[in-house]
Amino acid sequence: MIVQMFMVGRLLTNCFIVSCIKSGEAIIIDPGYDTRQELQQIIQYMNENKLKPKCIINTHGHPDHICGNGPLKEKFQIPIMIHEKDAKMLEEPGRIFARAYGFNINTPPADEFLNEGDLIRFGGETLKVIHTPGHTPGSICLLSENEIFTGDTLFAGSIGRTDLPEGSDEDMQKSLKRLLDLPEHLTVYPGHGPTSTLKEEKLTNPFLQLF
Repeated sequence: MIVQMFMVGRLLTNCFIVSCIKSGEAIIIDPGYDTRQELQQIIQYMNENKLKPKCIINTHGHPDHICGNGPLKEKFQIPIMIHEKDAKMLEEPGRIFARAYGFNINTPPADEFLNEGDLIRFGGETLKVIHTPGHTPGSICLLSENEIFTGDTLFAGSIGRTDLPEGSDEDMQKSLKRLLDLPEHLTVYPGHGPTSTLKEEKLTNPFLQLF
C-alpha cells in the first residue's frame, strides 16, 4: 500500500491518495482542496503514477473534507462514499452551512453509504470502516493491516472537537476507547497535522490518558 498525502485547503486538511502497488487501483480520502492548483496537483500525481481511482471517501461531512468532491468525481467518474449519518452534509442544507463559513463547496450527494464493518477493496488492498462518532455523527476511521486513517477523530497529540453542531463528547470517548484496543504498530494518518503511531498516541496523547 502506498500512501500519498496532500495538505490542502484553508484549514490544511490532509487529503490522502491510497493505492495498491501491484494494480494501481487507488482511493481518494478527504479531498478538501479549494483551489484549482491543488486539484491539478492531485490529478498530476494520479497521472504520473498511472493510478486508477475507484472512489472518493469522506471520513466525515465537514466542508474542509468534502469541498473538492465534485471535480474529482467528474474527472474520474467515481462514486462518493460517506457514512449515512453524515450524508446530509453533502446535500443542500450542509452546503449552505459550508458557504456561510466561506467554503466554496462543489460536491454532489453521496453515491454510496458506508457503515460499520464495510470493506473497501482496491487491487489487493482492503480498508475496513470503523464507525467513530463524536466529532460528527457519521465520522469514520479506515483500518488496514498497518495503517489507520482517523479523519478528525484522532490527531497526533490531540482529538477532534466535539463542540461543533451534532458533536458528542460521550460518543467521542466511546470511539477513542475503541481505537485504543487496536494494535499499537498502526501508523495513524489523521485529518490534520502530522502522522503518528497508535503506540505513540497511547503514550503521549493527553486526551488518551483518561482511559
